[in-house]
Amino acid sequence: MSRIGLKILEIPEGVDIKIDGNTVTVKGPKGELTRVFHEDMTIKIEDNVLTVERPSDNKTHRALHGTTRSLIGNMVEGVHVGYEKTLEIQGVGYRAQKQGDKVVINAGYSHPVEIEKREGIEIEVPANTKVIVKGIDKELVGAVAANIRAIRPPEPYKGKGIRYANEYVRRKEGKTAK
Repeated sequence: MSRIGLKILEIPEGVDIKIDGNTVTVKGPKGELTRVFHEDMTIKIEDNVLTVERPSDNKTHRALHGTTRSLIGNMVEGVHVGYEKTLEIQGVGYRAQKQGDKVVINAGYSHPVEIEKREGIEIEVPANTKVIVKGIDKELVGAVAANIRAIRPPEPYKGKGIRYANEYVRRKEGKTAK
């Protein structure tokens, strides 16, 4: 049995869900998200509670059951509360700054790296060593944050690089002289 798929999803105040066949549209105070799900999954709303049902105990249907429920739950949370990822920049001379719609990151390369603004994503730079990625789509927020982190991942010897705010970087000991 899928524990996640069997969980009911209570729809919060101010969130409106429309189901058109296998297309689900979620509207909330932060925005609107639409996603097409597998046609075998049955999505129902009764008494402000959303449930996802599967047609059989087939392995594919069991996998889709929990995935569908999680994706709809992420959509509801995104339009109601929103998602946010915080990145920290560590290293001498490493910094970020906002220039119009772009974020420019100096991370030890011969050139600054520019990140263009994507639709549905807001990037804030409250300090020159802190970058906050906000949005309503959990997938997109995570992808943009991962792309920023990939500019200069943290290295294990000095800890320099771009990391998530809650990320632990395991440090290694350097070479020892004889």
